[in-house]
Amino acid sequence: MNQNKNLHKLIIAGAGPGDPELITLKTVRHLREAEVVITDRLVSEEILEKYVSKSALVLHAGKQRFKEGSTPQHIINELMVEYALQGKKIVRLKGGDVSVFSNLLDELQALNKYQIPYEIIPGITAACGAAAYAGIPLTARNHANAVRFLTLHQPGLIAQDYWKELAATDDTLVFYMSGNHVNELVDNLNRHNISADRHIAVIEQATTPMQKVFSCPINEYADRISNREYISPTLLIIGKVAGLHGQFQWKPNDETQELYFKPIRKTQQQEERA
Repeated sequence: MNQNKNLHKLIIAGAGPGDPELITLKTVRHLREAEVVITDRLVSEEILEKYVSKSALVLHAGKQRFKEGSTPQHIINELMVEYALQGKKIVRLKGGDVSVFSNLLDELQALNKYQIPYEIIPGITAACGAAAYAGIPLTARNHANAVRFLTLHQPGLIAQDYWKELAATDDTLVFYMSGNHVNELVDNLNRHNISADRHIAVIEQATTPMQKVFSCPINEYADRISNREYISPTLLIIGKVAGLHGQFQWKPNDETQELYFKPIRKTQQQEERA
């Protein structure tokens, strides 16, 4: 990349899946030095309060499907470029890991266009955090040899042949951004004869104090869990390994209906660009 040496390196960092103690030391250091932090919705408020300087400008650039106030990606790109070209020290803070379902490519393309230097710092992705806090080894021996990260936020994009493959595979399946489509997901897998020894674990607000896990054999889901509306973010783990939750669960389900992540809200910058 042809870097502009007159600008600070923009930091793109993962904050982890929720628990503020899962953030990396490197990201904490950059947050303490930042003048501007552009943060996703799925970042713990405790991280912002504890590690960001009181003098820093914190811009909430949250996204939540179908919710008013979600920040379009092009606005996030504009904010990054605008403050970077002003010579500010910027951290673009994303929930989970920066490279998994995070629109990282769009942001890198915007930075390259204006020759803004950057550094990418990984974080713990939701799949690994949720699995650990639910007592589910994603590649447990004799249960799975591989893991697939998928999303069902647009169900029509999955062809019937691929549903058949997903129903037949021994891989652990992890679905992001799919809490609104669990019934459709289960119906498709059952329709394609997924094995009766496959379980599903639905994990709400993973790694936070409000975490809940709902688990059962996937062919019993319709009778046992299907009427529930899940709190965002929700992550799904499907496969033999999901059946290990009952034996190795170490974190009890929260009994409240509280939200750990605050609803999205518009910043002044969003209002001005609306």
